[in-house]
Amino acid sequence: MSDFEYPEALDSDLVGTYPTVVSSGAGYFFDDVLEYRVWCYMRDGAKDMADGDDYYYPFETFETAAEFADETKGAQLPFALVRQYEWIDEYEPGKFRHETGERIAEWPAECLEGRERQEGSIETFFKELKA
Repeated sequence: MSDFEYPEALDSDLVGTYPTVVSSGAGYFFDDVLEYRVWCYMRDGAKDMADGDDYYYPFETFETAAEFADETKGAQLPFALVRQYEWIDEYEPGKFRHETGERIAEWPAECLEGRERQEGSIETFFKELKA
């Protein structure tokens, strides 16, 4: 079992204010965790809280999101809403490029471990790719 400590949301006052529809996955590295989301699906037994649509609850910490998911019928495992200022785009299978800007994406929370961008993370990725 991993000793990974999930980071808390960057700004607790902004949890729940981010757009629902964002990019999905990708990028290999993240800069900030903005919130954790637990999606609820009626097809899996969740209550209808959004006129038949899927919906989510936002949380500041992974632990509270995971606890809610465990206790809620129809809830999925937590996702992390992340912000990326620099990331890696795999624009074709096996072909990568370094991207910059601001990107918000939703990742399965378990994908956070070892992926927080540090100085030199992207350069190291490309060096290892050529090795």
